[in-house]
Amino acid sequence: MVLTLQIVLVIAAVLLTTFVLLHKGKGGGLSSLFGGGVQSNLSGSTVVEKNLDRYTVVVAIVWIVCIVALNLITALS
Repeated sequence: MVLTLQIVLVIAAVLLTTFVLLHKGKGGGLSSLFGGGVQSNLSGSTVVEKNLDRYTVVVAIVWIVCIVALNLITALS
């Protein structure tokens, strides 16, 4: 059980990092490093951004649940 939660936690952390970096930048910063600073009509639509927001929130919730569950299992052991 603990190993499964740890694996899910690592996968969720990698996905969360990737999804956050994929978001469209609103200014300078890290997103402009990957070409986010260049304005393009093909870079993203509102539907894609909304779906990316939803995926990011779901993965963040999974990440938080894994952390809490691992903490509870460790505390009870």
